[in-house]
Amino acid sequence: MSVPAIQTALAQMQSLQAQTRAEPATAPATVEKGGFAGELKQSIERINELQQTAAAKTTAFQLGDPNVSLNDVMIDKQKASLAFEMGVQVRNRLVGAYKEIMNMQV
Repeated sequence: MSVPAIQTALAQMQSLQAQTRAEPATAPATVEKGGFAGELKQSIERINELQQTAAAKTTAFQLGDPNVSLNDVMIDKQKASLAFEMGVQVRNRLVGAYKEIMNMQV
């Protein structure tokens, strides 16, 4: 790199540093508000809700409820199945990432 290019990159880095220092410290509050743990909990609750809905419709269909069609039961069961599979894959990725971090040399 040439000297002017290095000086330009350095000036850009210094201006970004000055901007981050000038901004109020509200970013951590927004991260804490939602947070990864909160999102994970909401996802698990949503998966549970889908499974309970599918089970309720299955039971209603088996009991002969005229308002529940086989199509609705099958669609809800597929939604619940896909959501559960996605949850398992996310868990597997998280466990893999955790193991990789734990095996890192410090």
